Amino acid sequence: MSNITSIHHVSVIVSDISRALDFYEQVLGLSVDEARPDLGYPGGWLRIGDQQLHLLELPNPDPVTNRPAHGGRDRHLAVTVNALDELIERLDQKKIDYTLSRSGRRALFCRDPDGNALEFIEQS
Repeated sequence: MSNITSIHHVSVIVSDISRALDFYEQVLGLSVDEARPDLGYPGGWLRIGDQQLHLLELPNPDPVTNRPAHGGRDRHLAVTVNALDELIERLDQKKIDYTLSRSGRRALFCRDPDGNALEFIEQS
């Protein structure tokens, strides 16, 4: 029996921390956790409720081209949102491509500037 109770954080590799932080803060509305120590490379910790998203500026071994067009067919981070329509408006304003979930639920997929797939599921 496992005593795992939650996810503390997920890490994604980014090529430019400034560009990534602009996306995650300005487009998605996440806030930076200033408690991140100097780890010897650029990065950032972002708050998602009680969890975190860690951005690591490191050389990326993953290809950014020829990934599935729909993020649901790629490895991805899934988070819940209160109002999917508000996110859709922000993505449309910033001209960021997204696809709606093929499961029939209120959800969408998009990619960050480094091609990392993100899923947003509306939770009422």
